[in-house]
Amino acid sequence: MAEVNLWSGLRQFTDGELVVKVEANTVGKMLDELISIHPKLEPIIEAGVSVSVDGEMTAGADHTPIQPNSEIFLLQQFKGG
Repeated sequence: MAEVNLWSGLRQFTDGELVVKVEANTVGKMLDELISIHPKLEPIIEAGVSVSVDGEMTAGADHTPIQPNSEIFLLQQFKGG
């Protein structure tokens, strides 16, 4: 089971949780599982978020693999050049 660290502004959508445990082996499945567990996150995730897995930004690669011990951070979407 992987742990996803959320930014503090999302606590209002997750009943105060800043770390959510998910059963997933890719970034895409992890995002789907977050929405399943906390449906209020759907509009935020659908609008676009950034994901860091083990210190590497995934840049929208939903197929990026994650491991049960991966360090995962859901971040506000980075924009710009």
